[in-house]
Amino acid sequence: MTYIAGLVVREQGVPATVEELRLPEVGPGQVRVRIRAAGVCHSDLSMINGTLRPPHPLVLGHEAAGEVVEVGAHVTRAAVGDHVVLNWQPPCRNCWFCANGQPWLCSTSSGVAALENGMTLDGEPVHVCLGLGAFAEQVVAPENAVIVVPKELDWEMAALLGCSVLTGSGAVRNTAQVRPGESVLVIGLGGVGLSVVAAARAAGAGQVIAVDVTEAKKGLAEAAGATDFVVSSDALSKDVRVRTEGRGADHAIECVGRASTIRAAWRATRRGGQVTVVGMGAADDMVQLGALDIFSSARTLRASVYGQADPDIEVPALARDVLEGRLSLDHLITDRIELADVPAAFDRMARGEGARSVVRL
Repeated sequence: MTYIAGLVVREQGVPATVEELRLPEVGPGQVRVRIRAAGVCHSDLSMINGTLRPPHPLVLGHEAAGEVVEVGAHVTRAAVGDHVVLNWQPPCRNCWFCANGQPWLCSTSSGVAALENGMTLDGEPVHVCLGLGAFAEQVVAPENAVIVVPKELDWEMAALLGCSVLTGSGAVRNTAQVRPGESVLVIGLGGVGLSVVAAARAAGAGQVIAVDVTEAKKGLAEAAGATDFVVSSDALSKDVRVRTEGRGADHAIECVGRASTIRAAWRATRRGGQVTVVGMGAADDMVQLGALDIFSSARTLRASVYGQADPDIEVPALARDVLEGRLSLDHLITDRIELADVPAAFDRMARGEGARSVVRL
């Protein structure tokens, strides 16, 4: 059995700490990956702030890239030495959703907050966040949870492709299907929101109006390609309409996951426009919309799960875009940290500071 260091939450409300863990042996159809870089995502924060209630002890982390160091029997997708991006919602390719072209809704992997995989040194079973637990030196995962990418791709850039970039770019291209010249409102400028801004500009949006709660995000928004920046307030709808000839935005993409920001996105969108919800919120945070408003505004409200993407196809395509200079991700990383620094990164995220913190292992 392999011993590794991992970031563990013992129980709800208790700070995460780095512990030594026992990694399970590699079985048939599985691979062992040496993690090289892992992004700190809001979904990880949701595992410890009560938004989600996973089992404990829990190894956090899911947005990551690394090198395959061992493969089990019958593995065909990857070989020892391959560089891979981890997929936290790997499609089974057999369920109704996968068979009907919606692998991002796979009934086998959807809704899985954590899976049991490994043990603490005192023999207690460990659960891993979204089936991965990537805030660790190594992980053992099914082969369909790894996507091979070119070795020339920087580890940090590769890690971001696995969640924030795929989620944000997919929301623009696949769900909202933003067309050249359209206006796009982006609410929430974490790693995903900034990826949405960049993807909207790449799609040819005429205006990209970026919104956050603090003026400190303005520089990041502009670096990602925003044409306008607005500090969130009760006057957001008015501010957006002033910038869109009085109509409101063609698209609003909400990257926070709160009822209040979903309603704000709805109000700031023009009649006949589209609201896309990317942020994952709490089950008891209810969104209320008037029945007459729904009818008369003719707006569309949709969710975008994992960018409505097939990661096996789109992650390699995004990797090529990065390597060939069509996609820049440098503006997404504001902090490079170690495992023990992740709790402080969560604090920065909760305060709305910075973009992505990336753990380098």
